[in-house]
Amino acid sequence: MIGTGTIANVAAIVLGGAIGLGVRGGLKAHYQEGLMKAMGLGTLFIGAAGALAGALTVQDGKVASLGTAATLSMILALALGTLVGEFFDFDGKMEHLGIWLKAKADKRGDSQFVQGFVTASLVVCVGAMAIVGSIQDGLAGDATTLYTKAVIDGIVVMVLASVYGKGVLFSALPVGVLQGAITLCAGLLAPVFSQPVIDNLSFLGSLLIFCVGVNLAFGTKFKVANMLPALVFGVVFTLVVPYLPL
Repeated sequence: MIGTGTIANVAAIVLGGAIGLGVRGGLKAHYQEGLMKAMGLGTLFIGAAGALAGALTVQDGKVASLGTAATLSMILALALGTLVGEFFDFDGKMEHLGIWLKAKADKRGDSQFVQGFVTASLVVCVGAMAIVGSIQDGLAGDATTLYTKAVIDGIVVMVLASVYGKGVLFSALPVGVLQGAITLCAGLLAPVFSQPVIDNLSFLGSLLIFCVGVNLAFGTKFKVANMLPALVFGVVFTLVVPYLPL
């Protein structure tokens, strides 16, 4: 059922936060690093599997063999999308938003509750998996990406709750609103989008999810937010120029 991915994500945040509240003094750094790398490995696998499923085809012939598809549109969409993203610097704007929110919280002398809520909300709301997963859920009823994100968010929120306290649990509210809204909008567009459009969105989305996995496992290597416009170009190429050898 459409929307179950966001429901699972919200539930995982609440559950992870509740468990984190029971951990006094916070998890030690080596536990946090190990958990993040493990989540990164899992995300890499999910992203790579989805990308390969969209890029590889079985060639007809006497001997079965693998070929590639959608490579041209993928390269063009990523290139043009990244140029647009770098021009507007979505990644930088999100970072500045986090700095501004934290500064406001500190300036007002608010408690750990506000700090925990702000920090956790920025971690679980901003990212390719939230957007791509919600689009996939709304268009195709495929909540796999959001289920994966739910597990990752639950573990991350558990760590944050052990440090900041119960304010972290309330980050479930913006996650529910944001992802729910994107899923709803995507669901409304589903009758308009053809299957090739949906397939191309999933393909490009999987590539971005792979980048998220790299960042989780090895530290920030990709500015994934600046690559999100590639999804728009992917739709355009599929709808407007179907004669390209995609």
